[in-house]
Amino acid sequence: MFGRAGQAKIGKRGRAMLAAAAAGLGLIAVAASHAAPDTVSLLKVRLGGDGAETRVVIDLDKSASVKVVSDGAADRRVVVMMPGVDAPEGLQGAGRGVVKAWLVDEVQGQARLQMDLTADAKVKRRFLLPPADGIAHYRYVIDVATIGAAAPGATLTRTAAAQSAPALRTQFLPAKKPPLALKKVVVIDAGHGGKDVGASGAHGYEKDINLAAAQTLKARLEKTGRYKVVMTRNSDVYIPLETRVRIAQRADADLFISLHSDSGPTSSLKGASVYTLSDKASRRATQFVSKDDWFMKASLSGDQGVRDILFDLTQRATRNRSAIFAQTLLANIEGETPLLRRSHRDAGLVVLLAPDVPAVLLEMGFVNNPEDEARLRDPASRARLMNAVAEAIDSHFGQSLKVAAR
Repeated sequence: MFGRAGQAKIGKRGRAMLAAAAAGLGLIAVAASHAAPDTVSLLKVRLGGDGAETRVVIDLDKSASVKVVSDGAADRRVVVMMPGVDAPEGLQGAGRGVVKAWLVDEVQGQARLQMDLTADAKVKRRFLLPPADGIAHYRYVIDVATIGAAAPGATLTRTAAAQSAPALRTQFLPAKKPPLALKKVVVIDAGHGGKDVGASGAHGYEKDINLAAAQTLKARLEKTGRYKVVMTRNSDVYIPLETRVRIAQRADADLFISLHSDSGPTSSLKGASVYTLSDKASRRATQFVSKDDWFMKASLSGDQGVRDILFDLTQRATRNRSAIFAQTLLANIEGETPLLRRSHRDAGLVVLLAPDVPAVLLEMGFVNNPEDEARLRDPASRARLMNAVAEAIDSHFGQSLKVAAR
């Protein structure tokens, strides 16, 4: 800017002043960086209690200030803002007790927890617990309790007022909010992994094809913003079959889809197929029943016969939903890949055994068939196939919502 002559005119004193100024700016920048608050991570949300009072526990890695914007009394929705808190994307869940459903999202750089309530209730108390008793993180506790019945005199007064001034009553009623838009939970299981390589093709192992397809499907589903996607594995690791089922159950999954690449007795066999749980294997699903499942709690008398009946009804409904999705899936992928002559099959595969999670296993093709392997390894072909799978999922949940609305 100055040129050599200009630089000469600055001299030693000028250069010293510039250096001091630069050092000052550096100190300001360092001070600013040290002054910036640390981000607090929201680890998870836990619920416990019953229909009279429910405790909500927000696990945080550091101390944080939490503000209750709405206590639920006016419109059966509790809204909690957490400045400086970073929450994982897609954190949500079905409720328990007083809480019907809950959802964590981000608004203006703050984490927000929203809870729909099942009845007239409000925040009764809230407090922060520091790490203690072997627990290494902070816990923000919110107790939500039902509101007791009003005194008879107050009820009569409100009734009389409503009868004398109906226009005023409707004018000042709080607007009814739509229910929280919880995302459908889809668990994608990339078959095999780690030491379990699966079938072998001319150019590699099945486990790698399955993972690439699972990651493509995950990206496609998340792009819509309608789904919370859970992966049983997102890298080349070994996950036991039973653990994959437990992952789906813990996620409260609406759908479980396991992606595989088949291997045939000859290299001429090709085409995709879809598996659902067979009737013969149904009783094996009892290994995935816990005391917290609704059909276990429903038999208050402890009658094993009642529990068995409820279990069978639950599993039958789950198998029906699985079969319906299997047909939708086959109809959507038919134009993107060849299908086996008998493309819908049933089997007692472990990953299909969850009694309360609709599940299918998609064999995308035969890895030991040159045409199928080339198609499965080609990114463009893989993207088209997974797009068809995603469209089947869209269609499946769209139909479910229409049926529920009717």
